[in-house]
Amino acid sequence: MKNDKNGRRLRFALIGGGPGSFIGSVHRIAAELDREIELVAGAFSSDAARSAEAGAAFRIDPARAYPDLAAMLKAETARPDGIDFVTIATPNHHHLPAARAALEAGIAVMSDKPATATLEEARELAEVVAGAAVPYALTYTYSGYPLVREARVRIAAGDIGRVTKVIVEYPQGWLATEADSKQAAWRLDPKRAGPGGCIADIGVHAFHLVEFVTGLRVTQLLADLGSVVPGRALDDDCQLLLRFENGARGALFASQIMIGERNGLRLRIHGDRGGIDWRQEAPNMLVVHHGDGRTELVQAGDASLGVDATAGLRTPGGHPEGYLEAFANLYRDFATLLRGGTAPLLPGMADGLRGMALIETAVHASRNESGWVPLIV
Repeated sequence: MKNDKNGRRLRFALIGGGPGSFIGSVHRIAAELDREIELVAGAFSSDAARSAEAGAAFRIDPARAYPDLAAMLKAETARPDGIDFVTIATPNHHHLPAARAALEAGIAVMSDKPATATLEEARELAEVVAGAAVPYALTYTYSGYPLVREARVRIAAGDIGRVTKVIVEYPQGWLATEADSKQAAWRLDPKRAGPGGCIADIGVHAFHLVEFVTGLRVTQLLADLGSVVPGRALDDDCQLLLRFENGARGALFASQIMIGERNGLRLRIHGDRGGIDWRQEAPNMLVVHHGDGRTELVQAGDASLGVDATAGLRTPGGHPEGYLEAFANLYRDFATLLRGGTAPLLPGMADGLRGMALIETAVHASRNESGWVPLIV
């Protein structure tokens, strides 16, 4: 039943993403945007009634809205039209058991970040992924933006020279006061989120973006994480100083208590011959500073864009594309992988391990006031 992927749309199921979930609908829209993939099944909630409710909202066959993951994998692997992959859109503590169960059943996995709740779990999952016959990928969404991919290519080509300074910031304000929403509750619960709060929710996005675009690995960090809102068990505000393998220095700021901020991810990378500046809230523009004093504004749709950026665009220049399209680019890459092609820009288990290493290293170093510490996966 798995030998006809090139002649049809790929079929996927959601694990999680049920009623009250923001990300479930995002996954469905992004996956289906290019008509290469369709949502056909799901174990949308640990509550059978809520899973059925989600299935009805997504307009899938009621018989394929399952009460739990085990029932779904058993039924779908027995069907001639069974699923090709699952998307894991659950709180972090479910990531390892869900991914392991799917991979061991021969079902490919697309997972929300971070890869797992703890670094130990990530190492365990890495062994499962290494032994699996099907792909595993992570939704580090911002690596799907066309101009992020353009920045990556230009830096690799030496357009800004040797990277010397990196600043990445990710401010939000939605957790600036006590929050009782479903989305806030699990992110602030160590049993479900793991040891990191803000650092695990958005800090790893910033970290992955830095390493993805620069092509450099962070080797050391100095961390200062805190809980600004009284009573929180996990951090909601983070500052990290970074050192890179080429000797460059940098800083990562992530916060969810900055009132007035929405989703202000910004990346600045400077080299000895130039620099780049990209903002997630204005994703169709990339500012490139040249060593001779010129500043170039690169826009989505420009004729100067390389192959990686152009491949990620769907409309002519001037027609804004954003978060959903970037997400869809990851799904397009994943579809290519499942059809037997290559997808070198798609985040995978190696990225997951580094993200979990960042979280645990930063949490422990900050708590113990350890100063500069190595980042070891």
